[in-house]
Amino acid sequence: MTYDPFDTFRQAELFFAADQPAEAARLLDEVLAEAPESTAALELQARALFNSAQLRRAEEVLLVLVERRPDDAWVHVALARTLERQGRREEAAGRRRVAEALGFRP
Repeated sequence: MTYDPFDTFRQAELFFAADQPAEAARLLDEVLAEAPESTAALELQARALFNSAQLRRAEEVLLVLVERRPDDAWVHVALARTLERQGRREEAAGRRRVAEALGFRP
């Protein structure tokens, strides 16, 4: 039997939807080991890490997403929220300004 990262990604989606973000993040580690180019897996991993309060790891993943998609307002907002939860309000404000410049409206 061969490993299929897509099947594991789907399992991670199910765990995330079932409010088990830590398990989703663990599965996504496996997916990203096999498919590091998967932006969808990175985005879901960032959400899972944020929801499971693994904020430093969420920040790391979101910074990768910012590099890949600098014009995506959602990524900047997610990074801002992650920074805010870590008490880093000034950094978060900068990310929010970028998101607003990209068209994000709360």
